[in-house]
Amino acid sequence: MKTRFRSLAEASRLLVFVLALTGAPGLARAEDPFQWLEEIESPRSLDWVARQNVRTAGVLEADPRYSAFLGEARAIFTAQDRIAWPELRGGAVDNLWQDAGRVQGVWRTTSEAAYRAGRPEWTTLLDLDALSKAEGRNWIFKGAICLPPAATRCLVRLSDGGGDAVEVREFDVARRAFVDGGFRFPAFKQTLDWLDADTLVVARDWSAGDVTASGYPYVIRTVNRRGETREVFRGRASDVAASASVLRSEDGRSLGLVINRAVEFFRSEFSLWRDGKLIRLPLPLQATYQGSAQGRMIFTIKEDWKGFRAGSVIALHRDDPGRAPELVFAPGPRQAVQDVRVTAGLVTINLLDEVKGAVEVFDMARGRWTSERLALPKDATFEIVAASETDDVLMVSAEGFLEPSSLWRADAATGETTRIAALPPRFSADGASIAQYWATSSDGTRIPYFVVSPKGARRDGSTPTLMYGYGGFEIAKPPIYLPEMGRLWLERGGAYVIANIRGGGEFGPAWHQSVLREKRQLAFDDFAAVARDLTTRGLTSPRRLGIYGRSNGGVLTTVSMTQHPELWNAVVVESPLVDMLRYHKLSAGASWVGEYGDPDNPTDAAFIARYSAYQNLKPGVAYPEAYITTNTRDDRVHPGHARKFAARLEALGVPYLYYEQTLGGHSNDSDPELNARRWARHYVYLAQRLMD
Repeated sequence: MKTRFRSLAEASRLLVFVLALTGAPGLARAEDPFQWLEEIESPRSLDWVARQNVRTAGVLEADPRYSAFLGEARAIFTAQDRIAWPELRGGAVDNLWQDAGRVQGVWRTTSEAAYRAGRPEWTTLLDLDALSKAEGRNWIFKGAICLPPAATRCLVRLSDGGGDAVEVREFDVARRAFVDGGFRFPAFKQTLDWLDADTLVVARDWSAGDVTASGYPYVIRTVNRRGETREVFRGRASDVAASASVLRSEDGRSLGLVINRAVEFFRSEFSLWRDGKLIRLPLPLQATYQGSAQGRMIFTIKEDWKGFRAGSVIALHRDDPGRAPELVFAPGPRQAVQDVRVTAGLVTINLLDEVKGAVEVFDMARGRWTSERLALPKDATFEIVAASETDDVLMVSAEGFLEPSSLWRADAATGETTRIAALPPRFSADGASIAQYWATSSDGTRIPYFVVSPKGARRDGSTPTLMYGYGGFEIAKPPIYLPEMGRLWLERGGAYVIANIRGGGEFGPAWHQSVLREKRQLAFDDFAAVARDLTTRGLTSPRRLGIYGRSNGGVLTTVSMTQHPELWNAVVVESPLVDMLRYHKLSAGASWVGEYGDPDNPTDAAFIARYSAYQNLKPGVAYPEAYITTNTRDDRVHPGHARKFAARLEALGVPYLYYEQTLGGHSNDSDPELNARRWARHYVYLAQRLMD
């Protein structure tokens, strides 16, 4: 590829910029000429975004395939026969329902008995579309925190546009209305819970200095209905955040607070606040509080500690936390704890075993913890959708690459399981096959990956293939049902790959910790190894291989694009981190120093600079044309990352596409219509690059 410049001066300026950003010897780091794009809603930035959107829409939405893709995606995301995913509230089941006529959605309720019988009689609690229209806002429902056991008073969390910052208002379920003069807190990234009917525990920005560098609170107070506050905990501005969980008895009474002082993203100090006293809990720094059951506080630990293996679930006595901790569950070498949920009296654990799911129930019987595995579909991926605080009922979803999502009700006390809902097939799976392979990475580690492809696909490298990866924050990526992928891609002859690279949680904390900070390059090597293995097996070829990643996956895709442009022909970069030398200064970035390292530390900056894609774009390299997309209202991963990466590509004369959605926040899927348009654009781009 030849890069053209309007003048020699322009070429010289760009060369100095590139050398400075990459830390070339003899040059101080230059001022970033595209830093102005970090000004999220400045007229100059928004004008740039508008022009990019018009250009990209002209390329993707003008494609003859776009209309068909949009229609198919819209039918998926607004279908009336979707599962109404439940939240359990006492004897009720609540649900947020969105469709073409209710874009923001309705928060609604029915009885648990009617829901279980498949004949729910829904009553609307809150119409988000009507509320948005009345108040001139774009309210996105972010859930409700209800006072047990009756759960008729709730704290409704509302986000204007879909960001993480939420406004909180007290809601009366019986009256189906906000409480006049009730609890109300302005928008912030805050956490709240009920101490009793008249008192809350709240972590938020009480004053200008009560916010960490990550944008989260570190001061916790109780608040009563008279507006009186009492400080119960104060962390430090250098922390990531502080939060409190109410410790409850089996009948729902408040017994105190479990305080989490997150000193780093993966390291926390836990304390028990009771009767006005703060007691430090004897735990390792890498631990997570999961809830209370059978007189115990339940934690997962992410490091070896006192004879317990990293990844284990342990219990501390609620009344005497200084007593020796108990082992609830220790995963095997190929197992990983994905989630722990506590019911009224039991502990349930969602597991991965060789990247396949299982749900087990743990009970303290005769002085020791015993377990029983729930009877759920084999070879499926599970999620504990809801766990009851008033009994031992669980709602569990099951799915696979080719198996539509189903919803199961489980009685954790008896082990009885019943399927109560199932999603109808959204694409034809008869012509598809699934295989699992292993690639060998740069250090000899074997990396598993799944391939979903048309049956009988030729092994000549001709199959258009979309490869997905994440590789961070101990988040596993097991098989899941992706209706839009199946309908828009698989049915049209494409293949789909999930690369279970290190950094995820597929095999527990060690799989994640092996690529932290200075070892991050190994995760990128894993991804490249899977791509080469796909090519060696003839499953695809660089001409037909595209990659997709979002958020932390955006680090992966942009680094993969800059380090190995020869391995792929399409790169989808969504809601990404890209400028890794400034990520800690943008939105919530400072909270992720434990994952990536601290760019303000020269030693850390050196290893980050070696891979950070924004600094490693070089003139004269034949990069694949990337499709970069983000969201203006994303207050977790700053849109400046995506904007600046596109601007650098433009300065280098490298072809690219850029589109910025204006609503939805980091999840980017709060509006069914906008979500349909989002995926239609994605797959048009992939079809253009890999199928044409």
